[in-house]
Amino acid sequence: MNKITLHLSLALSSGILLGLAWPINGLTLLIFVALIPILFLENSIRKDNFKQKGLRVFGYSYLTFLSWNLITSWWLINSTFIGMAFANLCNSLFYSSFFCLFYWAKGRLPNRSGYLFLIALWLAFEKLHLTWDFSWTWMNLGNVFSEKIYWIQWYEYTGTFGGSLWVLIINIWMYSIIKNYTVSEGLGKLVKKIVPPLIFISLPIAFSLFLYQKVEHIEPNIKVILHQPNIDPYNSKYNFSNKQLLTQFSKQVKPYLTEKIDYVLSPETYFAEGYGEKLDDFDQTELYQKMLREFKDYPRVQWVTGIQFYDIYKQNEPPSLSANKLRNGIWIDYYNSALALQFKKEAQVYHKSKLVVGVENMPFKTLLKPILGDVLLNLGGTVASRVTQKNRSVFDHPNLKINAGPVICWESIFGEFMTGYVKEGADFLAIISNDAWWANTPGHKQLLSYTRLRAIELRRDIARSANTGISSIIDARGEILLQSEYGTKTVLRGNIAPRSDLTFYVRYGDIIGRWAIFIAVIYFLLALSGRLKKKQKVNSSM
Repeated sequence: MNKITLHLSLALSSGILLGLAWPINGLTLLIFVALIPILFLENSIRKDNFKQKGLRVFGYSYLTFLSWNLITSWWLINSTFIGMAFANLCNSLFYSSFFCLFYWAKGRLPNRSGYLFLIALWLAFEKLHLTWDFSWTWMNLGNVFSEKIYWIQWYEYTGTFGGSLWVLIINIWMYSIIKNYTVSEGLGKLVKKIVPPLIFISLPIAFSLFLYQKVEHIEPNIKVILHQPNIDPYNSKYNFSNKQLLTQFSKQVKPYLTEKIDYVLSPETYFAEGYGEKLDDFDQTELYQKMLREFKDYPRVQWVTGIQFYDIYKQNEPPSLSANKLRNGIWIDYYNSALALQFKKEAQVYHKSKLVVGVENMPFKTLLKPILGDVLLNLGGTVASRVTQKNRSVFDHPNLKINAGPVICWESIFGEFMTGYVKEGADFLAIISNDAWWANTPGHKQLLSYTRLRAIELRRDIARSANTGISSIIDARGEILLQSEYGTKTVLRGNIAPRSDLTFYVRYGDIIGRWAIFIAVIYFLLALSGRLKKKQKVNSSM
């Protein structure tokens, strides 16, 4: 086998193994060996006699990460081909760029320090990927265990970064064993060397099973209705007026209402006619009054629903970075919001704060807007900027004296972000989503699966209403207790438990990610100076 064929095989092997490990139907154990081929690839290029080593590391690693991205998130094509291509090409670029940085640093650091830098750098990138404008955190390594909730109950301490660290350590450890093994040592010695990393896989799982049993049982006494209208967001949704949608809601949900129901959840942007509803005087509108009257006979019920609001500005210059130009002198701000209504109670509003790149937010808008206009990634829906809310907030239920954390769709994949709801007093999480953009593909199933990670990290029950699936109830251990079928118009009734304890993760968030950034910077500066490599050479000569 020639070098090019070998390197292509190694690059594709890692990408395919990463993809095959991914939820929801992946073979999760593959994740513990998935990075071994690309580590062999980097080592092989470093030692061969050909030129342009850095460029070749970039090219082959790009193939690895592109194949992983395509296997994992090909379903974005159901929105737009351009959106799918942009997301996968850019995300692969980010991964291959930091892998090249590892290749460079490894040549200027002692061998072990080089791999410690890779671990810190990978985790630092995952942390950055949660916060910057190009955020696409779908493939953070810790997400791979979302269907293995019995393995990762300790996420209540570490969040998904603990899972990412686990994966990276095992891969590098196994790579080191295989790389240094020679046939003359015999198979028995190889098995003995592999036993310690296998134990390191087993011990966190054993600890997780212990924690699973220790989660306090609380009586699920909050009665919830989940409204799943199953409206096609491409061809049907925007043909309905908000009043027609209210009529449909009444026909579908009213037969299930009783005086004992506490909450009704409807999906993200259920009310989205035209520009939406004007924010500053919504409580004076006919729609608002009609919505309240739906619950005149059920004053105990709090209805949490998705709605689009807007503000209009008449001026020549944009009033805000999020403002969209309607025409000369007219600007509009859109809000993707959650609205809590209860008969004879003041309405409560929360504005979505983690926006989908390109759909609700143009990344680096001040820089790119003059160059690209509005031509950017479209993952589904209408490309327009949205106003965000700086801090999380909760909806209080006066009758029950408990608080619901209103989470809107995309926000549910951001662990530390979600701790904000719990710190504000959320006793459970009310997620409203629209999973219909990507059709019946792994996309909506993965989004639900990642939600189970939030339940474990925060130790909160979750009630989830999705437009067309999957609506569900998830307990604080990540167990799905009740769920709907995709593509069905349905109503679910279930119970959830309120909880008030704060986990270590809620208190301290992504502490592993923050330490990783610090360590990566230290190692980068050491690599830049070359001092550790020089010291290693001096010691070896002595």
